[in-house]
Amino acid sequence: MVRPYRLQGENCFYHITSRGDDRKKIFLSDADCEKFLEYVIKAKNKYKFHLYAYCLMSNHYHLFIETLQPNLSKIMQNINTAYTTYYNKKRSKVGHLFQGRYKSVMVEEDSYFLELTRYIHLNPVRANMVKLPNEYKWSSYRVYLKGSEDRVIDIEEIRRHVDLKGYKDFVLDNINKNDDLKKQVYAGYFLGGKDFVKGKLDKFKPEIESGNFAYKRELNSDITIDEIINRSECIFNEVKEKNIVKKHSGLISRKVIIFAAKRVTPLTNKQIGEYFNIGATAVIKASNAVEGLLKEDKGLRNKVVELLSAFSA
Repeated sequence: MVRPYRLQGENCFYHITSRGDDRKKIFLSDADCEKFLEYVIKAKNKYKFHLYAYCLMSNHYHLFIETLQPNLSKIMQNINTAYTTYYNKKRSKVGHLFQGRYKSVMVEEDSYFLELTRYIHLNPVRANMVKLPNEYKWSSYRVYLKGSEDRVIDIEEIRRHVDLKGYKDFVLDNINKNDDLKKQVYAGYFLGGKDFVKGKLDKFKPEIESGNFAYKRELNSDITIDEIINRSECIFNEVKEKNIVKKHSGLISRKVIIFAAKRVTPLTNKQIGEYFNIGATAVIKASNAVEGLLKEDKGLRNKVVELLSAFSA
């Protein structure tokens, strides 16, 4: 399956969503929600973006952000990898937590800023979890009502776009209406008027036509396969050269390294395969083999958790 590309730019607004694998719950407690927001704050400090709204549901989350640099993939990789590592380590699990890659929609801030924040804040109401949005703890709605400084969202930046005094009425007036913004998203990538969509398509046309998509540009990630191998040497007592050479493809440590590379780096199966001199299909098979073993082998599971934990944010 072709991986969806990411259109990345500076001062771009995005609606980000990510679901649990097979729609399973990703937040099982208040502590999980707190930890996720901690990782969001750390990512903000590291990658410098504005967060305008969020809502953490049981099996997915919504973020509304503005990137100040063309680094959306790094931001989301940092957040999702850190939280996955935390979640798995806490519950002695290994493997995917999220269903595929996050979804991102580029948003026209002038026309859709208010509507998108309302859509995000009404999620718990429309999921019949609460009757009013202020009853839900894990969204930014209460901060909008208070209008005071907050450690997670950027309230002063929000004031540039929103009249907070009238925000409550704006949201509640629409509480019984269906404003499913997903139906207004163009081609799965843009939420905005015709001029906005045309402008963005023109801007990113060379990138789209060349196939130089965001996930391919992120090869300068902080995490490399070499770093994974170096860390695995201490865990599996296998030297680097042995894990790289193709004739040792049966080594479980080599398969674990491939498994880890798929989870903590932005590399494609083909790119990982090129490092190990194997095809993309072999990369998938190696990773799947590890997933199967992890269900039965507690000792291996502990080693893999230790390896992935080394690359948490």
